[in-house]
Amino acid sequence: MSATKPHRLTAADPRIEKLERHVQALMTELHQARYEQRREALTDALTGLGNGQALKDAFIQAQEAAATGAIPPALLLVNLDGFRTLKNSAGHAAADQVLVTVAMRIRSAVRENDVVTRLGGDEFAVLLPATAQNRATAVGNRILAALEPNIDLGNNSIRCSASVGLRTAEPHHSIEDILQEADLAMEESKDEGRNKLRVFDPGTLHARLLQRQIVGELREAIRSDQLVLYYQPIVELATGRIEGCEALVRWKHPLHGLIMPDQFIPVAEATGLIAELGRWVLRAAVGQLRRWRDAPATAHQDFSMRINVSAADLQSLEFVDDVSEALADAGLTPASLVLELTESAIIRNNELDRYTLASLHRLGVGLEIDDFGAGYSSMGYLRKLPVDRVKVDRQFVKDLGKDPSQLDFLAAVQQVIRSCGLEGIWEGIETAEQAEALRSIGCASGQGYYFGRPLPEAEFTEQLARQVVWPA
Repeated sequence: MSATKPHRLTAADPRIEKLERHVQALMTELHQARYEQRREALTDALTGLGNGQALKDAFIQAQEAAATGAIPPALLLVNLDGFRTLKNSAGHAAADQVLVTVAMRIRSAVRENDVVTRLGGDEFAVLLPATAQNRATAVGNRILAALEPNIDLGNNSIRCSASVGLRTAEPHHSIEDILQEADLAMEESKDEGRNKLRVFDPGTLHARLLQRQIVGELREAIRSDQLVLYYQPIVELATGRIEGCEALVRWKHPLHGLIMPDQFIPVAEATGLIAELGRWVLRAAVGQLRRWRDAPATAHQDFSMRINVSAADLQSLEFVDDVSEALADAGLTPASLVLELTESAIIRNNELDRYTLASLHRLGVGLEIDDFGAGYSSMGYLRKLPVDRVKVDRQFVKDLGKDPSQLDFLAAVQQVIRSCGLEGIWEGIETAEQAEALRSIGCASGQGYYFGRPLPEAEFTEQLARQVVWPA
């Protein structure tokens, strides 16, 4: 019996056509799946905008185009103002609704080929391909205008402004470079009052990098005993007896030598390091007072320690406990410590400040308004604050002896302070004549170079051991 010949498929066979259609369908599905996967990888799930990877891809393309002669791209970095407070008060669902609305408004304010992305949280970035700085500025201002109307949250509505930083790309820029520099410009906007657009300034980069270097070195200084305290006496004018000393921090930098506080305190305040610095000063100062009281050569000198307190300290829930623990560890009574606060730190009169001041008052430490008269100079709030003392700014004393009417004016200031039930300490006393004039109008206490300049611990201890009256 002969073998059966196999059936051969021809191009016209309908089974071939069916197989080809099936393969084509599978390829289309695979292509679509890959497209969807790629799209999801480049999309922010909440807002539907592009994400950080989409921004990076668009930036690389724009930079490649610039390398062949196109105008360089520009980047707008948009950060919402007060979003964390909104999220804490309104909740996550409302915050997400705000982000979605903001995304839609930014998209509506830009051009069709601009790439709008969300980088996370409340931060958005807009890449503007082939765009000059003035044109990018116009787009940024349109975004700010688009965000002005209130956002309806159902039961209420909120206004959500933003701070915007603009940076035009340079040939050497990576996405990380331009983001960092746009971020610096955006931070400048926040520092200047928010709801503004700021263009990157190279000088800002240098200043911020220097600030970061100082912060890193200062943090190390706190941990490695590079900080030292200098002490300046506060004297009872009628007797010359020392009634207190003010602890003033200095930084003994290993390369730059002794750095004065006006060079690093503002940086510490601006970067949040002031609380850690303040804790170091607190513990070092009360520890030194304990050593003076224990040493036979200085035990006869019974005076209080004065330290400066920042506005950030009043906003810290832990500050009262820090003070209490430092005194307990040193074995000192609360009356041994006086905290000096600037007018600007306490004039805000918010709930947390009032709570902290009241708690410190109950604890029993002294509270003193420092540099009184240099700022707000409002006499009305003196009666309302739980403070014991007022340190009058040195500007009131410097003209004493030059202007015949100055002494009468100071007598009036002293009377107001006394009528509020407070003690007055007068700063900036540099001569015996100034000290005598203030004593003659009933001023009780003074501080200044006439009595002594700020001295390091060893020299101040030596003076304590041999002096009873200040100046000697």
